[in-house]
Amino acid sequence: MPACTALFNWAVSQDLVSTNPTAGVRRRVKEAPRDRLLDDDELVRFWAACDTIGLPFGPLFQLLLLTGQRRDEVGGMRRSELDLEKRKWTVPGERTKNGKVHSVHLSDLAIEIIERLPQIGDSDLLFTTNETTPVSGFSKAKDRLDTLMGDPPEWILHDLRRTATSGMARLGIAPHVVDKILNHTAGTIRGVAAVYNRYQFEPERKVALEAWARFVESLVRPSPSNVVGLRSSIRIGS
Repeated sequence: MPACTALFNWAVSQDLVSTNPTAGVRRRVKEAPRDRLLDDDELVRFWAACDTIGLPFGPLFQLLLLTGQRRDEVGGMRRSELDLEKRKWTVPGERTKNGKVHSVHLSDLAIEIIERLPQIGDSDLLFTTNETTPVSGFSKAKDRLDTLMGDPPEWILHDLRRTATSGMARLGIAPHVVDKILNHTAGTIRGVAAVYNRYQFEPERKVALEAWARFVESLVRPSPSNVVGLRSSIRIGS
């Protein structure tokens, strides 16, 4: 904007144009970073609302929370990307924000959700209504979710990713492990260290996502069997 303003001011001074079209246009205000995340009570209500909504958005939203991946990555999930025996979801580079292939460990709870999803015709897509393109209509589904949750304070679906990130940190999972789970290129390991450290922390990421899923399950399905023993298992990623 400053460059355009200077250009048009010069053009006006040279009688090339009569007015400066950028006059009075305010500079774009940089948005403050969001810090919204769902607390434990909201997670319980979120999960119950997802169960009520059902297909396709209920399980899709639940997988957003469990995996910490982006909305369109989960929404465009394909059966050919999944290896349930190895408990792995491989997101191809053309579907990731940074263009790099990304491997996501699938927890017990995530696999349970995926295995319940019906096959839609011959489509490779898990979440589709027309067998050809990924599901759409997130806004209406989110509005219904909010109503079922009792209209909580304003939040967006991307906040589920922040909730997962903060939740894993709360469980003692190392930041560089969380960065790898999120497929961040500019994470806690930077500069020369990032150039030479090519280790992908696959075992640590597995431990982290299993721990996070067990924590979520302990909230939404409280029982003695869902006690989350974390500190000893998280040492691998410390």
